[in-house]
Amino acid sequence: MSQSTASRSRRDNKLCTSDQAVALIGDGDTVACGGFVGAAHPEGLTAALERRFLTQQSPKNLTLLYAAGQGDAKQRGLNHLAHEGLVRRVVGGHWGLAPRLGKLALANKIEAYNFPQGVVCQLFRDIAAGRPGCITHIGLGTFIDPAVGNGGRVNDRTLEPLVERIELGGRPWLWYKSIPINISLIRATAADPAGNLSMDKEVMIGEVLSLAQAAHNSGGLVLAQVKELRDELIPPQQVTVPGILVDRIILAHDHEHEQTFAESFNPSYVQSLQGKTMPAPSPMERDERWIIAARACDELKPGMIVNLGIGMPEGVARVACERGILDECTLTVESGPIGGMPAGGLSFGAAVHPQAVVDQPAQFDFYDGRGLDFTALGLAQTDRAGNVNVSRFGDRFAGVGGFVNISQTAKHLVFCGTFTAGGLEVRITDGKLEILAEGKTRKFLSNVEQISFSAARSRELNQRVLYVTERAVFQLSDQGLELIEIAPGVDLQRHILDQMDFVPIMRQVKPMPAKLFT
Repeated sequence: MSQSTASRSRRDNKLCTSDQAVALIGDGDTVACGGFVGAAHPEGLTAALERRFLTQQSPKNLTLLYAAGQGDAKQRGLNHLAHEGLVRRVVGGHWGLAPRLGKLALANKIEAYNFPQGVVCQLFRDIAAGRPGCITHIGLGTFIDPAVGNGGRVNDRTLEPLVERIELGGRPWLWYKSIPINISLIRATAADPAGNLSMDKEVMIGEVLSLAQAAHNSGGLVLAQVKELRDELIPPQQVTVPGILVDRIILAHDHEHEQTFAESFNPSYVQSLQGKTMPAPSPMERDERWIIAARACDELKPGMIVNLGIGMPEGVARVACERGILDECTLTVESGPIGGMPAGGLSFGAAVHPQAVVDQPAQFDFYDGRGLDFTALGLAQTDRAGNVNVSRFGDRFAGVGGFVNISQTAKHLVFCGTFTAGGLEVRITDGKLEILAEGKTRKFLSNVEQISFSAARSRELNQRVLYVTERAVFQLSDQGLELIEIAPGVDLQRHILDQMDFVPIMRQVKPMPAKLFT
């Protein structure tokens, strides 16, 4: 028997359908799942697991472990697993794209934990290495820190402490404890005759290798969804997951293996520019989102390494492109792309013509070590101290995702959000901002409902922090939130102070740049 024939035989012995693969999952297993929104998420496997439970009421009482949010905010991704009885415990980074899981957590139907996305993907490596867990500074001073909050526990049903505050070398650290993994669900582009996996048509590498190693070294199984089977061996340097770690290979249907949940396949996500010009995005409408993005963009400096959050901060890249300064900075995405233009919406996690794509744990290593010069992130609530909440407010539960990693480590930080929410209407007229209708929901509160960003911790790190809205700009000072800029046409008392639960520090307040309102 030739070597190629033997290799193909090894792979073919691992081939099965998605239904056959999920039949290997037993009651009470810990299942880890890779992916980022829709990118590199094994949709065929999670859909098959849902089918099995709905038809057989099996498996039951699973523990689900994942880092990045995976879903379309409706029914795809991890929403497939949101059935009472199917999951008993969920440990996740971002929950907003899987609202069905969040609904179970808020209803006290499952045990639920919310940990930083970067910590969870790094935890997979620690599990693989047999370490006791991930010991990091990420999360100190937030609701995840047991000395300040609830240890990342989402509801009253969740009792076991999975994170502890410890002291090493005279400094505080958080210890996120290892959880042995029985099943890892991963996705790759192709499997070669030896069962080696390549990610060459995926927008990201993610944490697939760490997931495979963690399950294998825990005595578990690795179930790998692929888009194609190749007859030739993948060049060794292009193998992301070696075949020795893969237990089952599932050839997915096309609709189960789209590049993202928004696009079937976009070649620009896996190709460099090669001397071409970056395609320009469509210009933004001159509204409150543009004002905020443009003011945040004013903070960009040549040579900066940048991360932009999902939602309103995405506009910063579009404004930078309009101004012709995009190529003076390097934009990065926490999923792994470096350079290029980050994609938005359900393609978030990809980048148009990136210069490089590293694995997600390595990207967070870079972020956690303070490699980022600048970040723009969303703003849901802030308080007089300058703390920010983006994770849980009222009956909404989004989770922190990579927010904690990024906000606690970037040297220069801009929070972006409208001053109020829920019905806000504004208009730019004759160089001034008109407030046509005020939002019903206040964002500037005496105390945030949950601390996702700790102002006290930020001051220890000497970060420069701005809070940019369409009508005012604040900065973090030693005494708390300080008002430093007001939009022309805005009344200080009526449009700002009357819409806040506290009076900010006011020393030298100047107009916001006039160019934002012309």
